[in-house]
Amino acid sequence: MIHPMATATPPSHSTAPRQEREQAVIRFAGDSGDGMQITGSQFTVETALAGNDLATFPDFPAEIRAPAGTTFGVSAFQIHFGSTDILTAGDELDVLVAMNPAALQVNVKDLRVGGLIVADKAAFTERNLLKAGYRQNPLEDDTLAPYRILKLDVTKLTEEAVKEFGVTAKEAHRCRNMWALGLMLWMYGREAQATVGWLEQKFAAKPAIMRANVAAVRAGHAFGETAELTDHVTGYTIAKADVPPGVYRTVSGTEAIAWGLLAGLRAAGIEKLLFAGYPITPASALLHTLAGLKPYGVVTFQAEDEIAAIGAALGASYAGALGVTSSSGPGIALKTEMLGLAIATELPLVVINSQRAGPSTGMPTKTEQSDLFQAVHGRNADAPLVVLAASSPADCFEVAIEAVRLATTYMTPVILLSDGYLAHAAEPWRVPDLSSLPRHPVRFRTDPAGFHPFVRDPETLARAWAVPGTPGLQHRIGGLEKSADTGHISYDPENHQRMTTLRAAKIAGIARDIPLQQVALGEDRGALAVVGWGSTFGPIQQAVRQARAAGLDVSHLHVRHLAPFPRNLGDLLRRFDRILVPEMNAGQLVQLLRAAYLVPAEGLNQVTGKPFRVAAILAAIRVQLNEGRGNGERGIGS
Repeated sequence: MIHPMATATPPSHSTAPRQEREQAVIRFAGDSGDGMQITGSQFTVETALAGNDLATFPDFPAEIRAPAGTTFGVSAFQIHFGSTDILTAGDELDVLVAMNPAALQVNVKDLRVGGLIVADKAAFTERNLLKAGYRQNPLEDDTLAPYRILKLDVTKLTEEAVKEFGVTAKEAHRCRNMWALGLMLWMYGREAQATVGWLEQKFAAKPAIMRANVAAVRAGHAFGETAELTDHVTGYTIAKADVPPGVYRTVSGTEAIAWGLLAGLRAAGIEKLLFAGYPITPASALLHTLAGLKPYGVVTFQAEDEIAAIGAALGASYAGALGVTSSSGPGIALKTEMLGLAIATELPLVVINSQRAGPSTGMPTKTEQSDLFQAVHGRNADAPLVVLAASSPADCFEVAIEAVRLATTYMTPVILLSDGYLAHAAEPWRVPDLSSLPRHPVRFRTDPAGFHPFVRDPETLARAWAVPGTPGLQHRIGGLEKSADTGHISYDPENHQRMTTLRAAKIAGIARDIPLQQVALGEDRGALAVVGWGSTFGPIQQAVRQARAAGLDVSHLHVRHLAPFPRNLGDLLRRFDRILVPEMNAGQLVQLLRAAYLVPAEGLNQVTGKPFRVAAILAAIRVQLNEGRGNGERGIGS
């Protein structure tokens, strides 16, 4: 954990003055065995300790081990950091660290004109160049003329730094990423102390490996301080971000969901949380994180398949615990029948969907938002439930608490939509005062007088939660329709109509218990509203900021509660002349808004497996406003 007021004074013995910058975007890229995720993660830690705001974007291949040197085996880690409020991982790169030709080939298109390439020239062999699709060495011709290039023999420099520790040639080669990390830490005025401490702990059982990696980091840092680099390569200074005082730490969306579930469990006064899951990318990390929380009442279970996982979670909820399961789109599809059972039995259940690019297996490690229809409508019969979406890694904590609150208060399954970007991305998170978190204690039914399993609370329409074994409360529930008056199996047509209406009314009534939709940025009426959900928050917010700074009449609305919608959402949308809905799908929320409110919303759709660029949304805003002026439009409503 870090405190934002902590200082970090970077040592520098270089005679060249450091340039001051407000922000920077760096991407580390190399083969999937080059340790780019570790490199980026450690740069993130050092940057957080320096007091900068930041956002990260890990990007890696789906293959367990793609052929070395191929473009489809490239792994990358991007970090955007600065002294201002950082909301996205960055549109264009300032620095690309390319550990081989394939990494350069795949990533150079994202480097801004004038940006810096740091390349390990030792990896640019004829064989590696051919694998990457190069006919000539781009470091030696004018292919990279728009950029600055720092060609270094990182392999040789690393070998020199670690030779005294007796490691093998292969082990020495694996230290290249630490050397590159050291150089980048120097370039942006970062310390290396946290990284050294991490290496000493990680490789405590392998002293030679530990010392070699530490030496590589320090050698890269020292090289930046002492080498006679070219005139166009220098160090930079980025001031600390101005953030409220408190205790901070970097947090991924996966970690925030895990801790939010635990906070929700405490808020509900429930003793046990059972998480049952089946391995699937990118959802598996949640099982790994929750497995470390066993001392806090968390039980984890890796089931034999997706259906068994949700069945176990549902059984835990029947027994009075909080049942939680997670998956990605293909796994959620397998869970659908059991999800219908949870709706029919009206038991609390939290289902996390870490969305990925599809359909079918699709691109397992790439992000997408294409499971919204699946979450809202993807079940047989009329089977409504609650759907929420987190907007950032830190927001995952709050949304997980809300998921537990609604599930236990209304005795319903809740789907929490995350995605591949949120699951792995990280940002600073201010650790909350746990005593200040809201409470929503559950009330288990203990009084047998007048009990049957579908006696409902008159306010929430939630049925009673009766733990099996409670004296006098013997009952049965299941997938067959039950009588609203007795809880017994019923095939009566009027009763089925009544139960279907009651289940729908219960979910619809939740709109009275969720916050009114607020404007995230701008006015509550005007020429254009940009409406988003989920992880599009950062790029939309930044694009609207830039548009408003340019004098454009645009506002940002971001929807957390997707089913049911906030009760004022329709009225709010009708106050705008035009509505633009950016989504990482082919157009799903835009259709739900049109259907619910009959507003002429238009989509901005992207299914590239990567987050939106701010520039793309800003361009769409300008198009919408220009078209509106050209058509002489007036408001949709008052």
